[in-house]
Amino acid sequence: MPEEPRATGPLRPIELATAAVMAGVSVALTVIGWFLPHLGPVAALAVVPLGVVAHRHRFRALAAAAFAASVVSFLVAGTGTVSNVVECAIVGGLVGTARRRGWPFAAVLAATALIAPALAAVSVGLLAVFSALRKLTIEQIRNSWDGLRKFGTGLDSAWHSLANLLRGVPGLGAVVRWIGRQIPSPGGGARWADHVVADSLRDWWLSVGLIVVLGTVWFTVLAWWLLGAVLERLKWIRIADRLAFPPDGGPVGPVPAKLCGVGYRYPGAESDALAGVSLEVGAGEIVALLGDNGSGKSTLARVLAGRPPTAGEVRRPGGAGLGKPGGTAMVMQHPETQILGVRVADDVVWGLHDASGVDVAGLLHTVGLPGMEDRETSTLSGGELQRLAVAAALARKPRLLISDESTAMVDADGRERLTALLADLPARTGMTVVHVTHRREEVARAGRRFRLAAGRLVDEGRAGADVGTSVHTNEAVSPDRGDGAGGGDPLSPAAGSRLELRGVHHVYGAGSPWSQPALAGIDLTVEAKEGVLIVGGNGSGKSTLAWIMAGVLRPSRGVVLLGGSPVAGQVGSVGLAFQHARLQLQRATVARDMRAAGASDDQAIGAALSAVGLDMAQIGERRIDQLSGGQQRRVALAGILARRPKVLVLDEPMAGLDEPGQAALVALLADLRLCHGLTIVVISHDLEGMDRVCDRVVRLERGLVVADETRTVASC
Repeated sequence: MPEEPRATGPLRPIELATAAVMAGVSVALTVIGWFLPHLGPVAALAVVPLGVVAHRHRFRALAAAAFAASVVSFLVAGTGTVSNVVECAIVGGLVGTARRRGWPFAAVLAATALIAPALAAVSVGLLAVFSALRKLTIEQIRNSWDGLRKFGTGLDSAWHSLANLLRGVPGLGAVVRWIGRQIPSPGGGARWADHVVADSLRDWWLSVGLIVVLGTVWFTVLAWWLLGAVLERLKWIRIADRLAFPPDGGPVGPVPAKLCGVGYRYPGAESDALAGVSLEVGAGEIVALLGDNGSGKSTLARVLAGRPPTAGEVRRPGGAGLGKPGGTAMVMQHPETQILGVRVADDVVWGLHDASGVDVAGLLHTVGLPGMEDRETSTLSGGELQRLAVAAALARKPRLLISDESTAMVDADGRERLTALLADLPARTGMTVVHVTHRREEVARAGRRFRLAAGRLVDEGRAGADVGTSVHTNEAVSPDRGDGAGGGDPLSPAAGSRLELRGVHHVYGAGSPWSQPALAGIDLTVEAKEGVLIVGGNGSGKSTLAWIMAGVLRPSRGVVLLGGSPVAGQVGSVGLAFQHARLQLQRATVARDMRAAGASDDQAIGAALSAVGLDMAQIGERRIDQLSGGQQRRVALAGILARRPKVLVLDEPMAGLDEPGQAALVALLADLRLCHGLTIVVISHDLEGMDRVCDRVVRLERGLVVADETRTVASC
């Protein structure tokens, strides 16, 4: 059962996104089954993605997916594919709804007995009215039979050729003659089938009706079986859209906003994320909101953006108007969740009813993306995506701009530029800016600042006042590494090996008009037990290099060797910690994800979690989505350590971590490398403390190594 209440009103963003993705999948399956020889049954699988939409969302989401898939299918392959999409949408809608409401299979079959004849009647009626379509359908059936008949004739000829060859082999003649007697002559059967096909085409209305009825029943059985298996795998995934707020009627007026004793508790949570928060956000000012991971900063930002609190009240002159021109715009920490356009220019104006007055080029230049209007968003780095999200927010000319860790993925120069831009907006445009961060250097120009700890306001100051000591809410890394029972010491890596990159080039979309070079000839050697820090601006190729080092991405040219052998054939030997840890966690709970990552039993899970400062008893059965960003990053790292890799590559490991979280992670990495001999490659914009981990710094610019320096680090 879906965990989110069924909503009313227009399609929500999560419904629209799900419908679009599933429509694309259904089109791909339909076209494959329609065009590729002998793969017709693949088209029936389109019932599964459309069934998922029906199970997870409202009927109007299914209707949107079916309409979009029908239009695209028609443009790609004509009317024949449209009928497949429509039938899959009807059957998928029936089965998805039945699965959600708990109907038995017998009830679904009963409904199918009513739907199938109706679909057959509609199909026959359309063919009767549109003679061209009828002729095309009949010709397609005839051609399909001719192809099948020729295929059978070809098999028969192949058998006779093989039989003639085998008869000359001593001892096989009798066997060949016996097999030949068991195989009927294809002539009589083929002539009989020719008569059946001819009669069927003459009485096409009866044949088509029968095919549609049988096909509908087949679709229903297939959907019930396959959809059940798919939903079983998906049932633990929450459908939570934390920006899906009830529509606020009346005029838009997000500021000034006054919060009076505001509290918020998420559904199913045992404690409040916010408690007794009272503050005012005035018009035309910049406010900084500080706090460690898990302190409630993002929750407070969502309340300011329009989410109704569960306690207290928010007073303002009108509605928050999230996403509306002149209302509230929100830039989130993970920009990939709000980038929708295929091209950069498309994304800036996505969703605006009238984009004629938007200076796209000027906005992109303002955020540090000049001349990138025609770049595909899929080729942008994390920092470039974050800047694009800021540009799209500014295109709406909001009165309230909420920046939730919008500089987390941006390099040092870009971070300084974005921070200056946010600070300048109130004076230049009258816009109110609320900047959520844990970086002290980013609040210097804020008019006021507030600090949260455990959901409560603990400090308030004006510009120039001491920010105060950070309230540590994250766990410290425990010195207890466990006894290693059940899987060995997780901090004891496999025997180290040299990692070599020779002439590595990579181009995204190679051979297409949208090709984008990322690496342009990398020669790099990382010795066993070495620590290497790779730095460079956004778009310099750092993340691409990380994926290639781990063997996850194959370079366009060049080779990557680990211990003298291609790294692509040594899955798991190079552990890769993704830039976004949540994408690396694929199971419902921490313990299940650790087992999937390679931990052999509970003792091994406990040892690996202990290594990164987490307690198995407290966190083992926690759901992944209930963890803070810092906890998710540690769980992902524990899963990698459980496999005992030879090399550990971390892509932006500090992004989104507060100061105590960063200090704890640096201490852990230093211990892993200096005391346990693990080879470590760190890709980061945050250089604080990295001199304790890495004795070598490699700088990338435009896909090339432009500097490679060695330095001294402390010993264990």
